[in-house]
Amino acid sequence: MGGAQLSSRVRRSSVLEVVFCLWGLISLSYAARLSVSRQKLEVQKHLNRLNKPAVKSIESPDGDTIDCVDISHQPAFDHPFLRDHKIQTRPSYHPEGLFDENKVSAKPKERSNPITQLWHQNGRCPEGTVPIRRTKEDDVLRASSVKRYGRKRHRTAPQPRSAQPDLINQSGHQPNEFSLSQLWILGGSFGEDLNSIEAGWQVSPDLYGDNNTRLFTYWTSDAYQATGCYNLLCSGFIQINSEIAMGASISPVSAFRNSQYDISILVWKDPREGHWWMQFGNDYVLGYWPSFLFSYLADSASMIEWGGEVVNSEDGGQHTSTQMGSGHFPEEGFGKSSYFRNIQVVDSSNNLKAPRGIGTFTEQSNCYDVQTGSNGDWGHYFYYGGPGRNSNCP
Repeated sequence: MGGAQLSSRVRRSSVLEVVFCLWGLISLSYAARLSVSRQKLEVQKHLNRLNKPAVKSIESPDGDTIDCVDISHQPAFDHPFLRDHKIQTRPSYHPEGLFDENKVSAKPKERSNPITQLWHQNGRCPEGTVPIRRTKEDDVLRASSVKRYGRKRHRTAPQPRSAQPDLINQSGHQPNEFSLSQLWILGGSFGEDLNSIEAGWQVSPDLYGDNNTRLFTYWTSDAYQATGCYNLLCSGFIQINSEIAMGASISPVSAFRNSQYDISILVWKDPREGHWWMQFGNDYVLGYWPSFLFSYLADSASMIEWGGEVVNSEDGGQHTSTQMGSGHFPEEGFGKSSYFRNIQVVDSSNNLKAPRGIGTFTEQSNCYDVQTGSNGDWGHYFYYGGPGRNSNCP
């Protein structure tokens, strides 16, 4: 009898355990659905903030949608300090003394070609609008959080002799690997208050969802912590140009032992208004970063850097195989290795001059390296890059 009673109690307890277990699963499932629903709502609100009403939209061959947005409705004007801002349609001053390769007889084998953007194949934006790459839901969902979308996930202004980028962001998420080539205009220290204006080209599947080569810009006034973003993914940069879209694919691109293509980027400070302007190629003044965005750069830059960068997550304890530049070492030269040429700096008199006191820095020269030079055709230049993981870079 006692044994039967014990057996009965065990069965009743098992039933209760099953009920509790099922209730726990139902609660977790509801919480998960609620979390997904909230995330989707947050993503949609962010998309609504970023994707402004378009006067015209253009479908790019690479799958991007370029929205032609009224110049006064672009994301920059979401910033409270820019609500009543009068758009400056052209810089007050343009630097003098730009290195003009057309005035020198470049060797035929070292001539390169201009490039454009892929979306131009299917149309152009009308005057009075700016082209903006439309942000998709998947773009935001690839980020570690909505708040971090469009922001660099690690400190990425190379600090000579001690560059140790922090590859883990606030949420502990490790970034996908990317490769870029850019210039950095820096002010302040490499601590918590670094000011940086950046521009160049990048391949970033994490940000764009593909392996296309894209024009990009970036800015920060607090060492990549809370301020700044890529391209027009936050309020800050004011675009005035209707021809070039930040973050859009550039085409064609250079090929190994084949045609070589350049992008030309000029960034300078307007001495009258104090804004930092950007020019792409010889014909496109793209817009400006208002001076109030910065502390140290409100006056002038303290350092300028040019070069390449990859993220090395050391998966499995091995160095990344992500290529920098063309993926070939600098000693291979023109047509094989990537390069920067016609390097100049703008002095306090607003004149472009050859830089002085150039130093080079690479963390692991067996993985990626740099070689500098100077001649009458290319001015100051350097070849750079490499394959990443190889027999000398395990």
